[in-house]
Amino acid sequence: MAGILNRTLIVPPVLDHHAVALGSCPKFRVLGPKEIRVSVWDHVLDLVKTGSYVSMADIIDISSLVPSSIQVIDFRVFASLWCNVNMDFTCANDLNAQSSLFDSLKLCGSMLSGIDGNVDKCLYGVDEDCRTTVWTYKNGDEDRVFDSFQPDEQLKKKKKISYVRRRQDVYKSLGPGSEAGSATVLAFGSLFTAPYKGSELHIDIHEAQRDQRIQSLIDNSEFLPFVPEILNAGKKFALETIKAPFLCAQLRLLDGQFKNHWKATFQGLKQKLEVLKQSGSKPVHIFVMTDLPQGNWTRSFLGDLASELNHFKLHFLREEDELVKKIAKNLAVAGHGLRFGSVLRSF
Repeated sequence: MAGILNRTLIVPPVLDHHAVALGSCPKFRVLGPKEIRVSVWDHVLDLVKTGSYVSMADIIDISSLVPSSIQVIDFRVFASLWCNVNMDFTCANDLNAQSSLFDSLKLCGSMLSGIDGNVDKCLYGVDEDCRTTVWTYKNGDEDRVFDSFQPDEQLKKKKKISYVRRRQDVYKSLGPGSEAGSATVLAFGSLFTAPYKGSELHIDIHEAQRDQRIQSLIDNSEFLPFVPEILNAGKKFALETIKAPFLCAQLRLLDGQFKNHWKATFQGLKQKLEVLKQSGSKPVHIFVMTDLPQGNWTRSFLGDLASELNHFKLHFLREEDELVKKIAKNLAVAGHGLRFGSVLRSF
C-alpha cells in the first residue's frame, strides 16, 4: 500500500498476542479503524515502558526493499519526531519514570489516531475497513463495484447490520488529487486480509501487471528472510542440537478459529509422518512450533508423538532456553529497526 501511494512506510512493532484484536471480518464483527489505532498506540507505549518493544524490522530483514523499492521509518523514530519528544529507547527504566513524556505521547497518539477527526493537510484517518471495502489496484475493475462476498440476509437480520462491500481502487481513493493524498500522514486501521469465499477480506492486490514498479515490489516481498542473528541461531540449533535431517511442524491450535480445527490441522501432519516413518531412518526428527503449551499435549496428537520414542524425536524451543535469551540480546544490540530513522528528519 505504501509503495502504491508513494508514501514512507512506518514500520510497526511486534504486538503481544491478542493485545489488539481485530475481530471477525466474515462475521462483520470488528473494531473500527479509529479504535484499532488508539489500541495499538496505547499498547506500543506499554511495550516501550516495559522495555519489550521489538520492531518488525528487528526480526525481518527488509534490506532488499529499502531504499530501492520503498522508504521506511521505525515507528519509535517517527513518534519521537512527530510528537516532538526526546526519547532514548535504550533506557526503558528512565522512560518509565518520565510520566510527563508518556502523557505527551498519549495525547499525540490520540491526534494521530483521528479520534477528533482529520486534521487538514496533516492527518487523514482511513475509515474504510473489511466490512465495507476491498482494496484493489489497476485490476481493470470498475471502481466501487460490489464485491462478490456480502453479508447474507440471515446475518443482516440477526446482527442488524447494513454493510455493503465494494471493490475500491486504493490509488484513486487515497492517492494524489484525493483528500487523503494531501495529508502528510495517512493512518489506516487493520490491513489484515485473507482469501474468503472466492474473494479477499480486505486487500485484493496480488499482482500489478500495469505497473512494473509495484509488480517488482510484490515479487520481492513474497519472501523476506529473518535477520542474520535469527538465521545463524537457527542453523546453530539444527547443527548442534537436532544433528539430523528434520521435519518442521508449525501448528496453530489455540488462536481464533484454529482451535476448532485440530483434526484437520493434524491430518496433513499425520500423513506426512506416516510416509517418513515407513521410508526414512528412525527416529524421525521433528521441530515443533505451536501455541499449545507442552503441559496440554496429553491426549492430543502431539502427546502421542512424544510418547513414540522409537519412531519420533521432538525438538522445540522455550522462552527460558539459553539460546532464545541469547538471540534476544543479540537482536537488542543489533537494533536493525532503529537504523531506519533518517528519512523524516525534515519534520
